[in-house]
Amino acid sequence: MIARPASSSAIDIAAARRALAVNDPALARVEAVTPIFAWRLRPGGFEGLLRMIIEQQVSVASAAAIWRRVVDGLGEMTPERVMATDVETLRGFGLSGQKARYGHEIARAHLEGRIDQAHLARMNDAAATAALMAVKGVGRWTAETYLMFCEGRTDVFPGGDVALQEAMRWADGLELRPREKDAYARAEVWAPHRSVAAHLLWAWYGAVRRGEVRLEAAA
Repeated sequence: MIARPASSSAIDIAAARRALAVNDPALARVEAVTPIFAWRLRPGGFEGLLRMIIEQQVSVASAAAIWRRVVDGLGEMTPERVMATDVETLRGFGLSGQKARYGHEIARAHLEGRIDQAHLARMNDAAATAALMAVKGVGRWTAETYLMFCEGRTDVFPGGDVALQEAMRWADGLELRPREKDAYARAEVWAPHRSVAAHLLWAWYGAVRRGEVRLEAAA
């Protein structure tokens, strides 16, 4: 069964937070001090995946500025338009050469039917992740965050995310951040609400970094 965006409502997020807190003492401490948050759902499809690629490894401000230039420069956000735009032109919008080439790869995958959004939506989480990762330039983190933010899937956990790993270190009172495989293993107990757990940890991490929440030592 595939989790759907209905669970992004405020009521369902609150219920998932309570369930996570009941089942995991570490998340109970996190949940108790983390303000209410909204589900970070955003447009999907070709545009959503391209934006995920563009936003990799740059600051939020830089990503927003580059995306605006891409949108303005292309005029039409379609696989056909991207394929018709050469790498140097895409670089002129602020993309690296590698990201420009990846943009061509995902555009080609859509045009060739290797990424079919309707079919992707019917796949389970593991199959959908694998289908996206089969496209050059789409790594596991990109595939998982796309499924979480653009499809609203509620049981996806991007274990390779450094901010999540650091929040997990704080929550569990660890000396070192968990490795990616350990983060995935740790998150298994949070099923079927792993996406909500990720949102909760991100929200807590941000609040701690901004000084809004005090980081207490794990009991």
